[in-house]
Amino acid sequence: MKKRNPCRFSIGLLAIVTAVTACQAIAEQGDWITRAGFANVNPDASSDVLDLDVDDNSQIGLTLTYMMTDNIGVELLAATPFEHDITSDGLGLKVGSAKHLPPTLNLQYYFLGSNSQFRPYAGIGLNYTVFWDEDTAGEFEAAAGNSSLSLDDSWGLSLQLGADFQIDDKWLINGSVWKLRISSDATAKTANLGRVDIDVDIDPWVYMIGIGYRF
Repeated sequence: MKKRNPCRFSIGLLAIVTAVTACQAIAEQGDWITRAGFANVNPDASSDVLDLDVDDNSQIGLTLTYMMTDNIGVELLAATPFEHDITSDGLGLKVGSAKHLPPTLNLQYYFLGSNSQFRPYAGIGLNYTVFWDEDTAGEFEAAAGNSSLSLDDSWGLSLQLGADFQIDDKWLINGSVWKLRISSDATAKTANLGRVDIDVDIDPWVYMIGIGYRF
């Protein structure tokens, strides 16, 4: 019978231990995870007047997560300001534009073990959307006369799915998607049509891909 070389066995065991150590947890209780990347807001808009549509926009997305346990985290979503063109399918012209920020706080559950290289998660929480720099477009003003546009801020539900893929014990690749409930009361004041009140549901899908760092 061929004898095992104890040195080879020790080296093999050391290699396994090293590999396991290298695959340390993506996130454990007490950890912070920051993620940054490319974020796209893609509205699924509808309105009760003028059949409004809102185009998509991409910016830099940022998230910060605190792990309360190995499986439960709290995440804050932020971004650089998004700017959207608003068009009326009913009138067939651009109505205006607006900027917004949708800070979102989610409670997350991380599946699989904390030492898994691939780790999906789901979240639910609250979104607050603030609008500013609302402006009417020249095409709309030509039809309605001198006009102004305002959008009320919004509170709504947030749902999230995402996943982390561990590169090493600190760095990871992340992909995530949110469904946000954004409903706003829009007011257009025009010279020819008077005041027009519009209930607008924006309800965007938000997609983000980026990198993360655990500390």
